[in-house]
Amino acid sequence: MPDSTRPAGLHDARFADLGVTLHDGGGTLRVWSDRADAISVVLFDDDDLDWAVDERSLALAGDGIWEARIDALRPGVRYALRVDGPPGPGNVFNPQTLLLDPYARGLVSGGPGDHRSVVVDTAFDWRGVRKPRVAQDRTVIYEAHLKGLTKRHPDIPPALHGTYAGLGHPAMIEHLVSLGVTSVELLPIHAFDSEPRLLALGLTNYWGYNSLGFFAPHPAYATEEARRAGPTAVLNELKTAVRALHAAGLEVLLDVVYNHTAELELGGPRSSFRGIDNRAYYRQQDDGAYVDVTGCGNAVDTSQDGVARLVLDSLRYWSTEVQIDGFRFDLAVTLGRGAHHAFDPEHPLLRAIIDDPVLQGDKMIAEPWDIGLGGWHTGGFGDGWQEWNDRYRDGIRNFWLSDIDYLRRAGTSPAGVGGLATNLAGSAPLFGSERGPVASVNFITAHDGFTLRDLVSYDVKHNDANGEHGRDGADTNRSFNHGAEGETDLEHIASSRRRSIRNLAGTLLLSAGTPMLTAGDELGRTQLGNNNAYCHDSALTWMDWQLADWQVDILEHIRTLTRLRAENPALRPVRYADPADDVPEASVMHWFDGNGEGMTQAQWTDPEQRTLQYLATSTPAHEAPNRVLLVVHGREDDTEVTLPVVAGVRSFVSLWSSEDERPRAGGARFASGDGIPVSGPTLHLLRAD
Repeated sequence: MPDSTRPAGLHDARFADLGVTLHDGGGTLRVWSDRADAISVVLFDDDDLDWAVDERSLALAGDGIWEARIDALRPGVRYALRVDGPPGPGNVFNPQTLLLDPYARGLVSGGPGDHRSVVVDTAFDWRGVRKPRVAQDRTVIYEAHLKGLTKRHPDIPPALHGTYAGLGHPAMIEHLVSLGVTSVELLPIHAFDSEPRLLALGLTNYWGYNSLGFFAPHPAYATEEARRAGPTAVLNELKTAVRALHAAGLEVLLDVVYNHTAELELGGPRSSFRGIDNRAYYRQQDDGAYVDVTGCGNAVDTSQDGVARLVLDSLRYWSTEVQIDGFRFDLAVTLGRGAHHAFDPEHPLLRAIIDDPVLQGDKMIAEPWDIGLGGWHTGGFGDGWQEWNDRYRDGIRNFWLSDIDYLRRAGTSPAGVGGLATNLAGSAPLFGSERGPVASVNFITAHDGFTLRDLVSYDVKHNDANGEHGRDGADTNRSFNHGAEGETDLEHIASSRRRSIRNLAGTLLLSAGTPMLTAGDELGRTQLGNNNAYCHDSALTWMDWQLADWQVDILEHIRTLTRLRAENPALRPVRYADPADDVPEASVMHWFDGNGEGMTQAQWTDPEQRTLQYLATSTPAHEAPNRVLLVVHGREDDTEVTLPVVAGVRSFVSLWSSEDERPRAGGARFASGDGIPVSGPTLHLLRAD
């Protein structure tokens, strides 16, 4: 909390208890609007969203807070706000418009643009199950779409397909546990709507980055039974799933979209913020024109204390009432922009999120960019934050894909191993000694872009089905089709693609930092080259659980890699090593060339140097000491690598190799100084004994 001598800002007591607070004899509704002249609440029939049964005026309690105590505000009651105010630049009040309460815990819809807030009962029996609190170094994130994850799972009952209950089903939990991930990161489950443009094209906003509000869970992800019972049942179904995952030791993280809303640009839907106090909630120029740094038509203005408090209150609610373990912030730079729209890593909201006692222990992950001026800030979010590392993504793709494509075409490489080494070691130049390697959320694929299978199967995007004539989606993908565009029956191409998948996945799970897998990559999922499938709720985006033999092999490789990561602390340092000091929970790293000799400065910058050996020695605080050697050969030729001779190491035991179509059960043992044959491109992990 802020020092008492400083302005209260977003912690101002006037913002306490906004929304509906239940008490004996009804509830109290509190709404913030600095510019409104009048606010009323309309109550609706239990069955007919258009049948208003009562309307009450809210009284101005001072400092922009309006409130009313109403006996009829009980769980299950549907309500909406009407707000009137003065004309003027940036004001768009219309007392005829029915608006959602920004703090509504439940929501029902009669169709696109037709929504009502609902009072919910938040009571729930957690049965003593607590948050797992997975240590940062042991965290393996699994980014998944809640519906797509279970929509086609053969061992989950059809009534639960694509639902919160499906997520918590034992068959889904068994897959997650056996895969070795620790933390399921769900694409947005805040209630959201589809843009009118997509609906006109017969498409939908599948990903959910189009929020209607920041408290209510998306009703369509609940089972039909829960939806019929109402928003309290929807909330309880979600909580039941979270409880089941927690009982299995799995964390639940939410991808949260606080940077913009479904109200789009001026002239778009008027569902909540715009009608309550447009000038306060959205970034604007003096004349009322929006300052859009998100590319979605509007940008939420967190320089306003009431707006920043709304975000903080939403996080507290999900963390406490739904027991969510952490959050990934979409376009997080937008949240850190001040009144003049410049990014500040010490923005009051960003610091409040990290310092808030209610949120202590939860994981906070920034997507460290937006599309506004000065919008790229990877590495710039400060202590307490983790960040998506796009530099890691691009560097790993380059080394294993576009560089090898270039080698095929030109006979020489555009780059050597220097950049790869930086990424393997935890991206220290970006995150610095204070934050350590776990601040870097390493990823090679995400929901946005090619799947892992498509990354090795397509040179260009194929987005025609999105209705934008191929203009959408990234054009620079650093992908490599290995000789044919899309699906092929040519085994030499298919084999090369499988090898590349293993190299990419192996690099991800054997690098220092926090790895993030994308759901379906472990099964070789394809989107047929679509790298922006946000608008497809169909078999194109749902996970297919009917697997060919090669897909089962990929799954087994991922399982092996996550197990090896867990078993070898040298692969998951919490801190960077210091050559002049003994740093606990770090890994001391030594680098060798293919001849087992120490790397020279010239070799680091030589584009022909594509073979590297990386010896990591752990300095653990709570685990036994551990040493591993990772052999990297980034060419398509065969070679022999001489294992280094290192003090205290007598032999090396093979743990995993990307050369194998299926992981081997037992590994060969080699003496220090032995030569081992390597067919490229390859990763080979060995334990040093």
